[in-house]
Amino acid sequence: MSERSKVVITGFEAKYYDELLNILSLFQYPRFIKRVIFEETDVKNGSNIAELGVGNGRNAILFSQKTGDKGKVVGFDISDDMIEKARKKTQKYPNIEIIKHNILKPYPGKYKNFFDIAFMSFVFHGLEDYEKEKMLENLKVIIKKGAKFYILDYAQTNIENTPFYYRFFIKHLECPLALEFLSYNLDENLKKHGFILTNRHFHFKNLISYSEYTFLPNASK
Repeated sequence: MSERSKVVITGFEAKYYDELLNILSLFQYPRFIKRVIFEETDVKNGSNIAELGVGNGRNAILFSQKTGDKGKVVGFDISDDMIEKARKKTQKYPNIEIIKHNILKPYPGKYKNFFDIAFMSFVFHGLEDYEKEKMLENLKVIIKKGAKFYILDYAQTNIENTPFYYRFFIKHLECPLALEFLSYNLDENLKKHGFILTNRHFHFKNLISYSEYTFLPNASK
């Protein structure tokens, strides 16, 4: 990952990830992410789900509950600290597998055309543009035609039209890539790879977007 990115979480932040996330969201995150996964994500019983950047495993558990015993959730992450935390948190869920893997590199062959859903939460913005291209090329190999790709991240907007606290957070606390992401043409760049926007929800005063893309590889030609 780029040195300008903050998406690889280690050390203190990894150890207290749950607590920090809850505090930063004013304790709204647990209810918010449950709503996103259970009400805004098209998970069917038996779906195979890839989480790109599994973090502490909280989301993987929610996906596990929704897809059921016939489905499988595979969480990929590059941080040893987060992988350790996720494996401990998900050890009671037999349909969850946590794997150390850099999403900018090709996936193990056994996952070719395997997943019905791919999910990424606050990772996309932390990739350089050339890294986004690598990630998408690798992703296309492991998902089925018609699969859904969900991106939960900052909404594209003019930073000067946002609340002062959000401007401060993006400009001074987030990585430089986050500010650049606000003007990134997400839909057009994903369309080049065959991902067509099929749904979008906005949250937290339209500052956060949850985008659903359907993988239709011939649609971009």
